[in-house]
Amino acid sequence: MALSPRSRVVRSSLAFLLGITLLLPAAAAPAAAADPAVLRVGTTQDLDSMNPFQTALVVGFEAFTLNYELLLGFDQNLSPAPEFADSWTKSDDGMTYTFKIDPNKKWSDGTPATSEDVRWTYQFILDAAKSDAGATCLGYLDPYLIDASLKSVTAPDPQTVVLTLDRPDERILEAYVPILPKHIWGDQTIDTICDFQNEPPVVGSGPYQAQEWQTGQFVNFTKNPNWTRSQLGPDSVVLQIFKSTDTMVQALKSGELDYAHGVNPQQFDALKGQPNIDEKAGTANGYTELGFNTYGTGTGKTIKGGGASTKALQDAAFRDALGYAIDKQTLVDKVLGGYGEPGTTEVPPFQTRWHVEPDHPRTFDIELAKQKLDAAGYVLNADGKRLDKQGKPINLSLVFPDSDANYPQAAQFIQAWFAELGIDVSPAQFDSDTLIDKMLPPEAGKDYKAKFDMFIWGWAGDVDPNSLLDIFNCDQIGNSSDSLFCDPAYDALFKQQNEATSYDQRHALMAQMQNLIYDEAPYHILYYDSNLEAWRTDHFTGWQLQPAENGSPLFGYGSWGYRQLAVAGAAAPSPTAAPSENAVSSPSGGGAATPAPTQETSQPAASGSDNTALIAVIVLIVVVVVVAGFVFMRRRRPETEEE
Repeated sequence: MALSPRSRVVRSSLAFLLGITLLLPAAAAPAAAADPAVLRVGTTQDLDSMNPFQTALVVGFEAFTLNYELLLGFDQNLSPAPEFADSWTKSDDGMTYTFKIDPNKKWSDGTPATSEDVRWTYQFILDAAKSDAGATCLGYLDPYLIDASLKSVTAPDPQTVVLTLDRPDERILEAYVPILPKHIWGDQTIDTICDFQNEPPVVGSGPYQAQEWQTGQFVNFTKNPNWTRSQLGPDSVVLQIFKSTDTMVQALKSGELDYAHGVNPQQFDALKGQPNIDEKAGTANGYTELGFNTYGTGTGKTIKGGGASTKALQDAAFRDALGYAIDKQTLVDKVLGGYGEPGTTEVPPFQTRWHVEPDHPRTFDIELAKQKLDAAGYVLNADGKRLDKQGKPINLSLVFPDSDANYPQAAQFIQAWFAELGIDVSPAQFDSDTLIDKMLPPEAGKDYKAKFDMFIWGWAGDVDPNSLLDIFNCDQIGNSSDSLFCDPAYDALFKQQNEATSYDQRHALMAQMQNLIYDEAPYHILYYDSNLEAWRTDHFTGWQLQPAENGSPLFGYGSWGYRQLAVAGAAAPSPTAAPSENAVSSPSGGGAATPAPTQETSQPAASGSDNTALIAVIVLIVVVVVVAGFVFMRRRRPETEEE
């Protein structure tokens, strides 16, 4: 390609400037820029959407908490901490929360970030809850505000947000809702927002902003130029999507990857003792389940050309009997390599304040499972095949995503155990997006058919159990419900526990809910699998667990873990400077929060005065050369650029 006149002038100017700088003393020459510090984070789960309202996957939550901030984030031990807001206070009656925002806060594109952005984001969710849709897109984010009884949100001035509740509820401080920039999202409506792709480059206030996304390959995030809350070690973060944990672990071992999320047990054991690699089996705030398509339970509704292959799946007695044919301890030992524990109820033991064991636990007993099936009217034919009540052999499809290497192994065990009952099982694996579409019912869109029988998948919980409890509510069919289960008695219990005013009352109601789901068995919780994570220590330091006792460095709660990292060998940060991440609200609710001293940011040193005059001369020379060049350009027609 031939150079245009503008290119030639710029090159001439640079050459002249280079000649001048070679004559300067060495002290005046700018230091060579260091290579960018790139943090490479591996996962086998492909990102489904850059729109926070449209992501159903853990990797999607990881992405939006890099792009955006929550109103309040979480510290190492999951207590509320400053994020979009710097401080907060609570009224004496616990019904009003007031948040203060840094007057100098900016979005990554330089636009001021104010209370109006918070008001717009929260109000959009409140309005969606009252609309015909009933929720925003997939509906995962709305309950954080609705369940916390948010009544109204106002922005009396650019630095102040006021949240008014229907009842006292401190869960409003834990709302996992990203604050979105109104100047980017403000034209969206409830009818259009689900189609908004939010393609990179993303504009956010989080520490890192997505610049490029290649589906099935990677998402590249670069440091937010307007991030001021803490010093950031990595210059950029790459979420690398791997087809298998094998290739992911090999990349970690070779140094091409810094962090591997969700390795399998064999790989985890093999990494122990490897140089420059640490690993952690963190306790999971979630579980893996065998779920059933119960669509139509209690309603009699059917899906033309879709739904489950047999009405047996709508029968709690049938689902209960199958539970006796699942050896959960074997799954923990053989599939998880011992890194986990057998599952029971839908609130995991990680949430020690709320988890309860079932009142009537099942044991692994194939013969008892057969007896229960017989008693429920599901008998064997002459060929040893189990029949449903319509006289058809029961052949169940079993679907699962390709993001977890443990799922196919668990499916093989379930297939073998159910075969002993006279029930054929056909396992099938799909990518996550395809599987979500396959499992959605008509309530999510007229073209969806929910054409499946069983599935293996998992859920990750929040600080509060509500997100795990909510998926069984009737109104979640078409949103977060995958079993499509509906029981008005469960809905009533959910509402009561959500509005309970004491721990004891809420715990008692939650215990009833956990037992109801266990007995009705839309899910069999297979196991509470550990989070098996591994990371390199030679590229970055500062890896910390969240929570400190049993968590993991990344894929936790927000961007906290990323913000602790430093480039290996870099100088320690100055003990003074940036806004604190440790500001806390007044325990009594009266008075402003007081930021604590921080040790995370150092300020660049001022330039030496000895070089000021010399720099001024250089600038003057460059200006003269460039001006001359522009005069030259105006007197010549541009050359044609040749490809």
